[in-house]
Amino acid sequence: MSEKQPITPDLRAWIIEQASAGQQPEVVLKSMLASGWNEDSAIAALEEVLTGYLDDKAKQAVLPPPVKVPEPLPQGTRTTVWAFDREVKVLVNLQAPRVVVFGDLLSAQECDEMIGLARTRLARSETVQTETGASEVNEARTSQGMFFDRGEHPVVTRIEARMAALLAWPVENGEGLQVLRYGPGAEYKPHYDYFDPAHSGTPTILKRGGQRVASLVCYLNTPTQGGATVFPDLQFEVTPVRGNAVFFSYDRAHPVTKTLHGGAPVVEGEKWVATKWVREGPFV
Repeated sequence: MSEKQPITPDLRAWIIEQASAGQQPEVVLKSMLASGWNEDSAIAALEEVLTGYLDDKAKQAVLPPPVKVPEPLPQGTRTTVWAFDREVKVLVNLQAPRVVVFGDLLSAQECDEMIGLARTRLARSETVQTETGASEVNEARTSQGMFFDRGEHPVVTRIEARMAALLAWPVENGEGLQVLRYGPGAEYKPHYDYFDPAHSGTPTILKRGGQRVASLVCYLNTPTQGGATVFPDLQFEVTPVRGNAVFFSYDRAHPVTKTLHGGAPVVEGEKWVATKWVREGPFV
């Protein structure tokens, strides 16, 4: 059996160049044989390089173009950042995908006030029904929740101004704050926050401000056990601590953003969160 010949970077580039120019694999194979390659190795090299090349072409063909997203740390890594009226700690800073964990985004008093305002308005949480754009109860989401209108209450107005300053993104591009309560056993299975372009209801949803481009999940209390925000693609999880928050952005509505995330089941106690989703344009 002849020894397999290595695929050098130059050979890989040459095969891709020939394929891009429209040359058929048989013609490329003939040239390789003429230059001294044995047939088995040449065929194996062609299959490996062309398979990868075609896969990349296919991915590029289906990927939507990237859009501008919020960037909370435009000047690079730092330990704290000033946001409107409060110094916020930077606890974790991932670049790809863009995930930042903040400490002390909300005060203990603000957390308690948000819980108090939301408690009497809770109902079974719903998700957006992407086929129609309406909301519906989803078995993957077993929390209770409610929405504040933008600027509905002084504490809401203050928190929204702080978030807008932190993300350098207009207040009016944000959806209303959603507060959720997860009791023991409640969870939100892994999902994406953007609206799937393949669903028929997405164009209707996007009329209200365009696509979602980032999420900011704030923890209003510290559960006794469980309730982490998990990112399965990253094997990364954020422990819910009162006043802290996790930010992540997605520059296109596609799994390539690696922003699959979920709320792990609460094991003991309860978990309260306030989530801000931001859109490309003004949310109306």
